[in-house]
Amino acid sequence: MAILKLVDGTTYTSVDDIARELAPLNVELKRWSIGDNRDVQNLLAKDALSDEEKAQVLDALDGYFEELKQTAGYQSRDLIVLHPEVPNLSTLLAKFDATHYHTDPEVRYIIAGDGVFGFVRPDGTQVELTVQAEDYINLPANTEHWFELTPSQRIKAVRYFTTTEGWVPEYTNTEKHFRQAPVV
Repeated sequence: MAILKLVDGTTYTSVDDIARELAPLNVELKRWSIGDNRDVQNLLAKDALSDEEKAQVLDALDGYFEELKQTAGYQSRDLIVLHPEVPNLSTLLAKFDATHYHTDPEVRYIIAGDGVFGFVRPDGTQVELTVQAEDYINLPANTEHWFELTPSQRIKAVRYFTTTEGWVPEYTNTEKHFRQAPVV
């Protein structure tokens, strides 16, 4: 279940509280069941997945994709699998860690592991949302944010795209107010 943290340290775990705090951004957060398919559960327990295994997981969860295609015009999806042994993981993550936005919505369905979205709200305040397995998140186009992995550095997420180009980051250089080193 998602956890929202404010800069002052206030933490919310209630869906209603999180929805209220994210309302100025129009970010949508839902719970989507992964189900109890044993084959899928076994695949999600592995760190790395082959392309064939990724396809098997995507096929098992395609009911959600079909719904998004019908209701919102989504065109494609993929499965991103990140773990500490991924080559050049830090370089890959650096592209997401800087504040940015996309001209398309960013939609992810977390199916294993966890990660952190940071958001810059319209009033300039910032919040961080930890997303975990069975969290579906939809960031509207032009939502200023960043993304980083938790210390476990493990996540499996289905990403849904409205265009074939995917998400192209437009960097904003906004300073993040989270995860700063303590002043000594």
